[in-house]
Amino acid sequence: MHEVVTVRQHEIEGGARRAVFSPVDNRARVDAVVRRIGDAIELGLLADGEQLPGETELAGQLGVSTVTLREALMALRQQGLVTTRRGRGGGSFVSLPEVPADDRLKARLRSWSTEELRDLGDHWAALSGAAGRLAAQRTEPEDLRQLRRTAEELTRAEDAAARSRLYGRFHVELAAAAQSARLTREQVALQREIGALLCLVLADDAYREEVADCHRSVISAVQDGAHETAGTLAERCVRESTARLVAVRLTL
Repeated sequence: MHEVVTVRQHEIEGGARRAVFSPVDNRARVDAVVRRIGDAIELGLLADGEQLPGETELAGQLGVSTVTLREALMALRQQGLVTTRRGRGGGSFVSLPEVPADDRLKARLRSWSTEELRDLGDHWAALSGAAGRLAAQRTEPEDLRQLRRTAEELTRAEDAAARSRLYGRFHVELAAAAQSARLTREQVALQREIGALLCLVLADDAYREEVADCHRSVISAVQDGAHETAGTLAERCVRESTARLVAVRLTL
């Protein structure tokens, strides 16, 4: 029985990472690979300094040619998200980008209208709400270790950049716990749009604690199989964050 639980746990924990390395869309494949790997790096699903699989293996996992993969890796190097080392022990390695300075984040936020932010929040709430409900229906209580770990890391994170990555990672892992590859990929893509902006609201220690409490409540509801409660709590957490971003936007 323990072996079965362990295997299931590894499947849940690996769900978010498997979504990163699943085949990309047939259209604009170079861009699709760049977005997929770039999103995962910025969200922290791929760790700083982590070595990517070899070109042949990675191309096979993503369902693209090695030529396409090399073009994508070149673009990622130009963005500063990947470094390449030659020789023994060489390969392609993740390079976590520096978080934009506060003024750059505000300039990025200023490019969004309040209507666009609310629309993005609606989309995010729909994704997270669906993920919470499905996770509560599909996930065994013992399979929530990764979500708990991320929630605990958030309570200890000191800087806004780490907090924003953990916040986004929680919602990606919730989608992975729902056992939906499509929901997981959608969450990863969405976090690249909004993730860094959350630094502007998560620098507040009191709000960080509020988010951590909300995440723990989502986990409890998922564990209890309370699917409506889990979905409602996940939506509420997202909507509150969106409302805080809108409030910051209105001051700019």
